[in-house]
Amino acid sequence: MEAAAILPILKKRLAFLSGGKDRRSGLILTIPLCSEQTSMEELSSTLDYLLSIPSEKCKARGFTVIVDGRKSQWNIVKTVVLMLQNVIPAEVSLVCVVKPDEFWDKKVTHFCFWKEKDRLGFEVILVSANKLTRYIEPCQLTDEFGGSLVYDHMDWLNKRLVFEKFTKESTSLLDELAVINETEAGNHPDKERPTDCNFLPSFDPETVLQTGHELLSELQQRRFNGSEGGTAWSPMDDELLAQPQVMKLLDSLREQYTKYQEVCRQRSKRTQLEEIQTKVMQVVNWLEGPGTEQLRAQWGIGDSTRASQALQQKHEEIESQHSEWFAVYVELNQQIAALLSAGDEEDLVELKGLQQQLSDVCYRQASQLEFRQNVLQSAHDFHSTAQDLSQQLDGLLGMLCADVAPADGAAVQQTLKHLEEKLKSVEGALQGLREKGQILLEQISNQTSWSYGKDITVKNKESIDHIQSVMEDMQLRKQRCEDMVDVRRLKMLQMVQLFKCEEDAAQAVEWLGELLDALLKTHIRLGDDAQETKILLEKHKKFVDVAQSTYDYGRQLLQATVVLCQSLRCTTRSSGDTLPRLNRIWKQFSVTSEERVQRLEMANSFHVAAEKILTDCAEQPETGMDLETYEEVEAVGKALLDRLTIPVVFPDGSEQYFGSPSDMAASAEHIRDKIKLVESRRLQQQEEAGQHLDEALETASLGS
Repeated sequence: MEAAAILPILKKRLAFLSGGKDRRSGLILTIPLCSEQTSMEELSSTLDYLLSIPSEKCKARGFTVIVDGRKSQWNIVKTVVLMLQNVIPAEVSLVCVVKPDEFWDKKVTHFCFWKEKDRLGFEVILVSANKLTRYIEPCQLTDEFGGSLVYDHMDWLNKRLVFEKFTKESTSLLDELAVINETEAGNHPDKERPTDCNFLPSFDPETVLQTGHELLSELQQRRFNGSEGGTAWSPMDDELLAQPQVMKLLDSLREQYTKYQEVCRQRSKRTQLEEIQTKVMQVVNWLEGPGTEQLRAQWGIGDSTRASQALQQKHEEIESQHSEWFAVYVELNQQIAALLSAGDEEDLVELKGLQQQLSDVCYRQASQLEFRQNVLQSAHDFHSTAQDLSQQLDGLLGMLCADVAPADGAAVQQTLKHLEEKLKSVEGALQGLREKGQILLEQISNQTSWSYGKDITVKNKESIDHIQSVMEDMQLRKQRCEDMVDVRRLKMLQMVQLFKCEEDAAQAVEWLGELLDALLKTHIRLGDDAQETKILLEKHKKFVDVAQSTYDYGRQLLQATVVLCQSLRCTTRSSGDTLPRLNRIWKQFSVTSEERVQRLEMANSFHVAAEKILTDCAEQPETGMDLETYEEVEAVGKALLDRLTIPVVFPDGSEQYFGSPSDMAASAEHIRDKIKLVESRRLQQQEEAGQHLDEALETASLGS
């Protein structure tokens, strides 16, 4: 019987074991009757429960029953005493009926318990409360009988409930743990274990152990310290609640719980290992199954930048799905590493095998993903380069197909430079395309090793043919543009030459004009004597040769211009007014040069004749001056003076004088001075001749 089953009855305190003992060390059972009607059935249940608490050894020493009838009627007391005969006849040694003062004296005479001892089986005495100490020590009596024993019925009842609860739970838990431990010990660590071998105990071992320790601590404290300064004797000592029983239960429970913890550890390890095995197989099966199939379906490289970008986006989605499984791999790898560091020898081989299998599959799949990503990146780079190259070729072709109408040679040079830069850029892009194409071809040729046995030769051939076709097409387009660039370069070089010829021809015209201007403005001296005049004639011839070379150079440039225009089919261009200007200036120069030569020759004739007269006069004064020579000097001098006053008349009718009027006046003055010198010498000679004649006549007359 458990206290919890009759808890409402026990709370009524119909009877109790206070923990006190009689002089024979028998337990004292107290039945406090009250003025109200006492239920014999409830009292019987209370007595049955209380008598089930002491040990058999304790029961053998017998009970002393105190029936407190001070607040009850005699017939109830008698009924209770008679009931003891039926409930605990063998265990009762003495029944002390505490009577009220002077109340039962007359009635007791009608029923003497002592006469009924043999029939009842125990002795019954009537005693007042103050005389109980004759039979029981005061320290074994509660305060209601004048004793000093402390007893709290509700406290006892609560502790009793705790004890019974602990006893029940610990006993049940011990049985369950024993079954679990024995079942686990009987099973081999293989995969064929019963499906129900992992059941859990009905109670939490930690909670039950804590309850037991608290109960034991309470028992020990009450046992050795007493309560509220009273005696250490209490109803919770080892004869009522069996403190050793609690300790024994705790020891057994700790032992079984330690085994159970090891069982749980092993079970947890097996469970964790099984979970790891399951997750590893999930990762492996997905990577080798759907993951591999996804990659098998994505072996193309696309035929354009947009197509390769779409493939890259699809690959990123595949990588995203793989990342989730790779995260599981990382977690599993950490769990396996933790188990390896603290695992048993028997699990090391299996754990290492799982770790190796998982790592091999994940690394292989990650390498395949990375390889595929590199292929797609190379394909994207290849198509991007091809697209850029195609645009550059289109731009270059547009330049080559457009008409060239430069304004001058600098513009032609700039256009030619731009064209060369475009061609160089195209060559660089084509070289980059070849390099990227070669890298992509090498990567595609290595795809077979990642195909997991899948024949992708046909797909590889399609990709290789596409790459080679793109490179060949770009090479042909580049070659066509290069040929057109060569033609355009030749044409533009001819245009540069044309502009150069036109520019140089204009320069020749300008130079010839400058020579004409110099001839008219600076070549005005006629010389002071014949020698100087001859020197001027020689210089003039050289000057004319320079002008002739300039004219011939200009003519040649203009002829080259005509040839280049014909070659360039440039009908709109010609020599323009350069040739007429060149011819006009040359004719003007020729007329001016002839006039200059004639003047120098006349001056030379003049100086030669004049110097001859002057020399002859100086060397042969007696011979006299040659009249004919004098007349020649005079005639040439006058003619030269007249010529200096005449302008140069060009073929177009325009006129131009040599030098300035002051320059011409100086030259004319010099000639006049020389004429005067010759004239003075002539006059001087005539005078001298007259004197000689007079002297001769005089001498002749004298002689006659």
